[in-house]
Amino acid sequence: MVTSPVRRQDIHRFTPRHLRKSANHGTLKDLSLTLPKTPLFGTDGIRGRVGELLTAELARQIGFWAGQVLHSVASALGPVIVGQDSRNSSDILASALSQGLNLAGLEVWNIGLCPTPGVAYLTRFSEAMGGVMISASHNPPEDNGIKFFSAQGTKLPGELQQQIEAGIRGIVDTAVIAHTQGQHYHRPELVGRYLESLRRPLHSVTHLQGMKIVLDLAWGASVRLAEQVFSELGATVICLHNQPDGDRINVNCGSTHLACLQNAVREQSADMGFAFDGDADRVMAVDSQGRVIDGDYILYFWGQTLRQTDQLPDDLIVATVMANLGFERAWKASGGKLVRTAVGDQYVQAAMDRSGAMLGGEQSGHILCYHYGLTGDGMLTALHLASLVRQSGVSLKTLVDQSFQTYPQLLQNVRVENRDRRLHWQDCQPLMDAISQAQTVMADQGRVLVRASGTEPVIRVMVEAIEAQMVTHWTAKLVSVVEKHLT
Repeated sequence: MVTSPVRRQDIHRFTPRHLRKSANHGTLKDLSLTLPKTPLFGTDGIRGRVGELLTAELARQIGFWAGQVLHSVASALGPVIVGQDSRNSSDILASALSQGLNLAGLEVWNIGLCPTPGVAYLTRFSEAMGGVMISASHNPPEDNGIKFFSAQGTKLPGELQQQIEAGIRGIVDTAVIAHTQGQHYHRPELVGRYLESLRRPLHSVTHLQGMKIVLDLAWGASVRLAEQVFSELGATVICLHNQPDGDRINVNCGSTHLACLQNAVREQSADMGFAFDGDADRVMAVDSQGRVIDGDYILYFWGQTLRQTDQLPDDLIVATVMANLGFERAWKASGGKLVRTAVGDQYVQAAMDRSGAMLGGEQSGHILCYHYGLTGDGMLTALHLASLVRQSGVSLKTLVDQSFQTYPQLLQNVRVENRDRRLHWQDCQPLMDAISQAQTVMADQGRVLVRASGTEPVIRVMVEAIEAQMVTHWTAKLVSVVEKHLT
């Protein structure tokens, strides 16, 4: 590819002539007037309401400037892999972003509908120089997002995300314009490589014959893969919400709405059930009684299994501040160690890299096990949980009964549309006073966690305490303060 450097003022002669054309508009909006003052990149890429924050015009700009950054750090030129979930807006955003990458001179391999961890895996184990997933994960259908992966299949480092954003905002001084546009290829057959990576580690060590498993696929990215891989391992599979549906993705189903799964497991007398989110990078489970098995339980069970085979260095698990105290104390009582991080898989991953830990994750079901991959993978986690249950010789229900009791914990989300107010919630003195009061009254009998979501326009309020009454009282108190002063 032949390229030449140009000055910032010359970019208008090259890029906007292409970029200002969109599917619905003849000209590109002045993005400097429409971008929020707060950073575009959150804890999991760029995410927001389609048509407000996320538009085809912005996606093209993101693609173009991502192409600049990926090219600048690439050890060798290769394609960029682009995948997407089933949202109605994913097609146009993927197309616009791909156009931007092509304008930067990069080749695009579009693999279509695929879980986020599939994009990460294929990026890592191919000649790709980067990967992009179009998805808003567990968010409602009207949202969407763009997340980037490095050539190693890990989340793109923050400093590179900042460089992309600097280009979009017009802060950088130069760009490299390709004399030849990159090519775009549809490569859906590559998803089969990812599917094989899920079953390969399990084929020789376990089978799931005789196990009845319910899967809630949330109308999302796992609908073409999950039933196949569980069935191939011998399970009898019952699927819910198992077609790609952009109008219903995550709506009252999936990992954030477990009632349908719980009812189906009980009605079908199933051994267990798994619910994925829209892009299948996380999973929540239920046992035969319909009890919720969240990320804390999964970490506990998987940690025990790895420790038995000397595959858990220093008996260490990395979790977040959301992890239940019951889990932490049970793990430590068994001789294990636990390190807590801020909420977000990138913080978990950073702590794992620093400490040499091989297992970590979030209560929400986003689990990282470095023995099998470098990113959270809901299907991989579900397969391994089913496998360890089979190898234990007892039911998932029995494993839960023999594990630990959780402390009462309540998490409530308060929608705060104003982005600046949401991200600077700590400037709200009445809320800070209420948090301080709760912490003082509960002392060592409980804890409070208030934070702005990095993926949704909400303030999350979590209270955990030794008594349920204490939890409900202080949660209601803090939520009312947020609603009064921030909404």
